[in-house]
Amino acid sequence: MVAQNGGGSFLIPWILFLFTWSIPLLIVEFSVGKWAGRGVVGSFSAMMGKRYTWMGAFVGFCTMAIMFYYSVVTGWCMRYIIFSGLGTLNTVDPARHWELFTSSGWQPIVFHFLTLVFCAIVVHRGIVRGIEKVNRVIIPLLFFLLIVAAVRAVTLPGAGVGLTFLFRPDLDLLFSYRVWLEALSQSAWSTGAGWGLVLTYAIYSRRSEDVGLNSFLTGLGNNSASLLAALAILPTVFSVLPYDNAIAAISSDNIGLTFTWIPHLFNNLPFGRLFMTIFFLALTLAAISSLISMLELSARIFMDMGFGRRRAIKVVAIAGFLFGIPSALSMGFFHNQDWVWGIGLLVSGLFFSISVIRYGPGKFREELVNLPGNDIRIGRWFDVMITYVIPVEFLLMIGWWFYQSVAVFDRDGWWNPFHSTSMGTCLLQWGVVILVFVLLNDYLWKKTVKGT
Repeated sequence: MVAQNGGGSFLIPWILFLFTWSIPLLIVEFSVGKWAGRGVVGSFSAMMGKRYTWMGAFVGFCTMAIMFYYSVVTGWCMRYIIFSGLGTLNTVDPARHWELFTSSGWQPIVFHFLTLVFCAIVVHRGIVRGIEKVNRVIIPLLFFLLIVAAVRAVTLPGAGVGLTFLFRPDLDLLFSYRVWLEALSQSAWSTGAGWGLVLTYAIYSRRSEDVGLNSFLTGLGNNSASLLAALAILPTVFSVLPYDNAIAAISSDNIGLTFTWIPHLFNNLPFGRLFMTIFFLALTLAAISSLISMLELSARIFMDMGFGRRRAIKVVAIAGFLFGIPSALSMGFFHNQDWVWGIGLLVSGLFFSISVIRYGPGKFREELVNLPGNDIRIGRWFDVMITYVIPVEFLLMIGWWFYQSVAVFDRDGWWNPFHSTSMGTCLLQWGVVILVFVLLNDYLWKKTVKGT
């Protein structure tokens, strides 16, 4: 995203939107999770009343739908640790190797299965013995590996070109609406704000936890990791490739950059196999930490409905494996689901904003956020962000991505619900899911709130 939007010109709005979209929504999630003590479905019922239970169900399903194909991506990363460690990527053209791997059928499915099994075992063991214990290893190790990779990258000959590209803003691009909308979308997606993940973890937090402080630390920690990743990649690209080729590499899509260009780059560096393995290990750890939280969110919804943890995680893991198989077998299906539910997360963020507006932003802030003993007191700026800024940002983002579908991605078939990146496929799939949950609204309310 940095490469496609002018490097340093992208960072300025990206940081700004951390404070105007992501952190306000993280504050909402932390507060609601602590207060309601339920997953996203029950929390929306508690916040807004029985009639709006379907909103929480949509948020939960949106994240679950992402989990179905996210475990496939995690499997890719895990497989590439083995490829890089064995030196396989040093002997075969990376583009050809990626094509052979994804078209093999069985390999993506096997590693999709293995990642789900590992993460399901972690979630099955519970918060303290499972999730907390594993994350105490994964997160510090992830940051350590990113720092190692970043230090190695910035000390390469010619790395200064990549650093200049990353941090020097182009004033012309800074006035481009595209750069601002892309930065807003990236901030919305990368922090996890509006996914319901933070809400789910907040259920288990101590009552004395500082909502404001934790929200700021979460957002700033996420952006710090992102910058470390950029420092690890961009100087490496510009060090190895001529400038025009470097721009082409980092402007490719995420899959092309990660699984085709990155192996090609490391193949041309001293100790390339070692640092390639470190890169894919870091990528896998990041993916696993996110997949664990998605499984916990999904399991928590079923636990609120009366399932025990063991039974809930079995249901979620089996569903995740079965519904993830189409994405493991078909890149077209994978891209469709990424398109539909990636944009669906923006709708989820809007739903969180609406829930606070209905509750009353000032009342919400004083009763659920600014609790006694907090180090950071959240002021009236939060009310403005939730009531006005986030809804406007949502309209701009959804309008931007639908415009992209109509004008760029799928000009002739933007209305067709069976095209991968059409506006029609978003509206159809969202519509079906919302209709189902509206029809099941009373049932979901009884199961998650009344426990009957």
